[in-house]
Amino acid sequence: MKALILAAGYATRLYPLTRGYPKPLLEIKGRPIINYIVDKLGAVAAIDEIYVVTNSKFIGFFRRWAEIIKSSKKIVLVDDQTKNNQDRLGSIGDINFVIIKKKIKDDLLVIGGDNLFSGSLQGFLGSFKKNVPAVNIGLYRLKQRKDASSYGVVKLDKHKKIISFEEKPKYPQSSLVAMCLYFIPKDYLGLIKEYIQGKRIDAAGGYIAWLKDKTDVHGYIFNGSWFDIGDHKYLNAAKEKFA
Repeated sequence: MKALILAAGYATRLYPLTRGYPKPLLEIKGRPIINYIVDKLGAVAAIDEIYVVTNSKFIGFFRRWAEIIKSSKKIVLVDDQTKNNQDRLGSIGDINFVIIKKKIKDDLLVIGGDNLFSGSLQGFLGSFKKNVPAVNIGLYRLKQRKDASSYGVVKLDKHKKIISFEEKPKYPQSSLVAMCLYFIPKDYLGLIKEYIQGKRIDAAGGYIAWLKDKTDVHGYIFNGSWFDIGDHKYLNAAKEKFA
């Protein structure tokens, strides 16, 4: 299995902090955000390689980070060749870029480089053995339903299969939202290329909404804490509460 950390965004909502510095390298409790992710990936025995996709603007920062990060897994940096927010590939575009660039033909675990959570990846991966092969995504239930309007809102059936996915609805029908965490079996990697041909490459939520109508997509609900560090509010919350 390969792992891919998405770290090619420009984090405009965190300006001025991220105007000249990548969001995944911002520190929480004295460590870069991405280090916590690498730790979780390192604990998964099936993963033999971790790809980190970033952009031409920030690749130098990640090269210096890669020289000092300690991990039991091989870490490979990938430059998606973009230089600003206007020409970004988007999360699905970056996934497709890495699959092609690195000729990935294995199962792929994709995780956002700004996601901090307390749950175990072993639990996430292990819970879907009975559903293999199937695309699986990480979910989290927010305390306040109104806060779900900032995320992709999900409904599951009794078998944990996604039956509804709505990206950033004004009036959320559920407090269950999608994290940027996807397990894509190797047999399903080709569906990303099929989706890309429709030119809808930015938000991953659009891909999940499309994919659920093509094949079964299952969800796993994480307990504990989760911080999607998209703006100063959530960055400050993570600094205060993440342990």
